[in-house]
Amino acid sequence: MTLPKPPVAEKRPQNSTIHGITRQDPYAWLRADNWQEVMQAPDKLPADIRAYLEAENAYFSAAFETPHAALSEAIYREIRGRIKEDDSGIASPDGPWAYNSRMEEGKQYPIMVRTPREGGAEQVILDANIEAGDGYFGFGGGEHDPSHRFFAWSADRQGSEFYTLDIRDMTTGKDTGERIVEMAGDAVWSADSSAIYYTEFDESHRPFRVRRHVLGTPQADDAIIYEEEDPGFFVSVGKTLSEKFIIIDAHDHQTSEAWLIDASTESAPRCVSPREIDREYEVDERGGLLYLRTNAGGAEDFKIVTAPAATPDATNWRDLVPHTPGVLILDIILLANHLVRLERSEGLPRIISRDLRTGREETIRFEEEAYSLGMSAGYEFDTATIRFTYSSPTTPARTYDLDLETGTRTLLKEQQVPSGHNPADYETRRIFATATDGARVPITLLYRKGLKLDGSAPALLYGYGAYGIAMTANFSVSNLSLVDRGFVYATAHVRGGMDKGYAWYRDGRRDKKTNTFNDFIAAAETLIQLGYTSSGRIVAEGGSAGGMLMGAIANLQPKLWAGVIAEVPFVDVLNTMLDASLPLTPPEWPEWATRSRASPTIGALPLTRPTSRSWRRPIRRSWRSLASPIRA
Repeated sequence: MTLPKPPVAEKRPQNSTIHGITRQDPYAWLRADNWQEVMQAPDKLPADIRAYLEAENAYFSAAFETPHAALSEAIYREIRGRIKEDDSGIASPDGPWAYNSRMEEGKQYPIMVRTPREGGAEQVILDANIEAGDGYFGFGGGEHDPSHRFFAWSADRQGSEFYTLDIRDMTTGKDTGERIVEMAGDAVWSADSSAIYYTEFDESHRPFRVRRHVLGTPQADDAIIYEEEDPGFFVSVGKTLSEKFIIIDAHDHQTSEAWLIDASTESAPRCVSPREIDREYEVDERGGLLYLRTNAGGAEDFKIVTAPAATPDATNWRDLVPHTPGVLILDIILLANHLVRLERSEGLPRIISRDLRTGREETIRFEEEAYSLGMSAGYEFDTATIRFTYSSPTTPARTYDLDLETGTRTLLKEQQVPSGHNPADYETRRIFATATDGARVPITLLYRKGLKLDGSAPALLYGYGAYGIAMTANFSVSNLSLVDRGFVYATAHVRGGMDKGYAWYRDGRRDKKTNTFNDFIAAAETLIQLGYTSSGRIVAEGGSAGGMLMGAIANLQPKLWAGVIAEVPFVDVLNTMLDASLPLTPPEWPEWATRSRASPTIGALPLTRPTSRSWRRPIRRSWRSLASPIRA
């Protein structure tokens, strides 16, 4: 096949001097100076940039899409055949109702429903397919109020990530006409259903402010509850599962700070403990006592502490679950009588429940060599049931309810593969590579049973290695199309993620970033040594920060790879970290460099104290994560 001539970006020399060092960047012109305007109006992209991008797209179409159209269509149909389009989530009870969502065949968006717990007909709350119409529609999820009358739901209709929130009266099935525009996405109800707390973006599209909207009043009158002045910190708002407190969380990638608001009043927020650089904590509440997951005091793999809600400062924190090096506490769920934590040790997760009345602990374990595990609370606090989902590269996702009093697991749902899937046809393995400094790098493998370990098989090796994000060993319907064609699908759990604890993350960032690259190369060499594949038959894949990994390994060991897939690769780190106007740059300074810090503002009052990490999940679970159908 004769390929067309690829487009070559024009070089336009541009000099910049930073810290007394002059640099030349011949491709700086490809960054649109009006990118903020382009976010909301794509047609404003400068003509020369658009022309180059269109040339790249045309080359891709001619070099890949057209020659491989038949194979692409066949694989697409295979993958689609493994997805159950007519699918429902699992109902989550809350008071008199059980809330759920479902997908219908041929439709793109979920349908939100509820059913009386005592029996009765299903009520459709919102059909996002109807709301979407014919234009762009980014559904932002929804949340019912404590009185079970109103449903606050949001959507982005421009692709700008600005959301509009509408309030639906569930008794009539119609929106009330009350609307909050240009919000950032987070929204929670007050305890009496009279108000909604929500977040807003600043001019650089960073969530930085929390407002309170009182139902029946104009949005222009919404009070500012919290405003963050440090551009490196993102702000989110949630609620404790006990529903006693609204929680405002301010965080970057290394430091966090939480503020409490009594959900039953319009009181001012109270700081749990003033931020300290590199200290993280997240908060939940039970019976007037706060439970915090934190890395305070050198607990780099986290511990769980308690503190009185009335006097929550760090001086009053007391260890409940002490720090264990190498055992990373990922998440906690706090119920009326139980504390449940999700941990990871040696790259594998486990769930541990503690009876807070007796202190007794139970561990939920699984037997496969590699697997993924997740857990979630429902809407109810006074319950002894949690929900967890298990899968592995060979085992489709299974969702269970776990009775914490009896230990009974109830299978609620198993991911269906309509075209058929037999886990016994496949092999899941966990092996280890030895890095140049002696570190043991986990590798998760998926391949068809009967594979000859003679080096003849092609392999796809995936890696990421940044921000502490671990690569889970979960089930994927798309990976099967590779494996069924004789591929070995491998995931390298390289340093830079937290697959083996916080130290695994620390050893793959900043001045130790080269460990990420060396680990990935070691993983490839181990696959070759053990006969899973051979040099020149490996395709490497990584996206975003994993795209930086791709750029590095392609230059360090080019002969290892048959191809390199770099998806939206983050390869211009220096320019990006020097541009504070980009939305994600200031929060990422701690990941790639040091940075200065400013002070936040509460209302109009500046706080004269040091500033502060975390990527915080919303403490109050919503349908965005809880009740959506499995779509793997």
